[in-house]
Amino acid sequence: MAGYKPKVISLTKRPGQTFGFYLRVEHGEDGHLIRCLEMGGPAELAGMKDGDRVLRVNGAFVDGLSHSEVVDLVRNSGVSVIFHTLDEASYKQAKAQGVNLSDPHNTPVANGVAKQVQKPKLCYLVKSSSGYGFSLLSIKGEKGLFMAEVISGKVADRAGVKVNDRLLEVNGENVENSTHEQVVDKIKMADSSIVLLLSDEETLRYYQNKHTKIGASLATTEYLPYKPRIINMTKGPDGYGFLLKEEPNHRGKAIISYLLCSPAEKAGLKDMDRLVAVDGKEVDGCSHEQVVERIRQSGNKCCLLVVDKDTDHMYKQGKVSPMLFWEERKECISPPSYTEAINLPAPVRPSIPVQEREEELKPKLCKMEKGAAGYGFHLNGIQGVCGQYIKEVVKGGVADRAGLEDNDIVVEVNGVNVEQSSHEEAVALIRSSGNSLEMLVAKESVYDQLKAKGVSITRLLLGETSNVQVHSVDTPQARKERHEEADRPETPTLKPGRERSASVSSSSSQDSVDERL
Repeated sequence: MAGYKPKVISLTKRPGQTFGFYLRVEHGEDGHLIRCLEMGGPAELAGMKDGDRVLRVNGAFVDGLSHSEVVDLVRNSGVSVIFHTLDEASYKQAKAQGVNLSDPHNTPVANGVAKQVQKPKLCYLVKSSSGYGFSLLSIKGEKGLFMAEVISGKVADRAGVKVNDRLLEVNGENVENSTHEQVVDKIKMADSSIVLLLSDEETLRYYQNKHTKIGASLATTEYLPYKPRIINMTKGPDGYGFLLKEEPNHRGKAIISYLLCSPAEKAGLKDMDRLVAVDGKEVDGCSHEQVVERIRQSGNKCCLLVVDKDTDHMYKQGKVSPMLFWEERKECISPPSYTEAINLPAPVRPSIPVQEREEELKPKLCKMEKGAAGYGFHLNGIQGVCGQYIKEVVKGGVADRAGLEDNDIVVEVNGVNVEQSSHEEAVALIRSSGNSLEMLVAKESVYDQLKAKGVSITRLLLGETSNVQVHSVDTPQARKERHEEADRPETPTLKPGRERSASVSSSSSQDSVDERL
């Protein structure tokens, strides 16, 4: 397929959200078309264009499949999916020339750079009351075990496990030569969570042809739920502002505390983070003095790779170093500081002036004093999923006047980060605040863009903003506002409007079908 380079588009959405486009088949047009891109949605942000044709979904060639089969592949991917797409003009030209678009030897490109070979994947599964949601299958005459009956929407499916994936490792131990019973025993002995190394057929065949044994060091970390964090700091007048301590009986160095408003806090360092690397060099095995000296040698700028407690546990369970995450990203541009991020070209609205983008890419600090009828908003969450968002802001109420808006993502409550907190924990924080409440929130589009750019969302991002960005209200007089109080826990619900079902376009031919994804 010389001259035709598909783009690789990797999309991730939050539960209840869509990928932000319609997949269509249209009368008189070949292929599966991208249509009706949602402004600021995951698809548009990632570079999808109207009229693009979908060639592959998670590596599977789909150009010859039916519309319903492609839709099922996307939906069964869960919250993350990888597309290979080709622009409309190239697709039509390739079809006219009889080019074989399924040729696996063609090199797809991502953002103009040749995409590297597919990798095996690490998947982290936490057992639910109904188990992991998969079964193992051994095939007569074939070595090893394969994934079978991956139940849609259950633990394994959400973790990235696919039917027919080959099982290579369980918690860092190779099981390729183990019996079915031995592997089942290993999984049962693993308590409530497991880390699996898996490979699909295409990846397995690639490494077999190269006579290379597949191990976790070759895997992608993109399916793992907990991510190491890259912390870029510029030294202030009093240094970086954190204390490094070597903990007894624990591997590695821990960041045990930091100063408020220091470069360390601004960059997103957290108490008890474990230090993995300094400027890309692993420090495991280094003495305390050697690590301190390495930081000093960095001069006025330092880049740390750190993991929190959950991330550290997950990587240790899989017997793999968090450096795998770093290696996977070392050829990419380092995650930008906030100042750098807001000056990067915005892929969604390239025509927006820089000044307007700066205002858009900032959170809001909303300060409230409870009125006679409460704060005037609902705090919503999704059962069993971290993260909270604002709904049903009462017009003219306390929350409305403080700047809260429907669908704002809650980042902090009274200075405490709640991005990884449960709904109950966030509600408890609000209840304990008495009659005063301070919330750091971000519009959904702002939150997604900052996270995509690797920027930690803290109130320090508001450092030099105008008063428009920090919303507060004086103590209001009692009003008879008819609404639910924010400090009453709700039954967590999915965001309304996010669960739109399949539709047949009434404005097009009967042969044209679209599906919102």
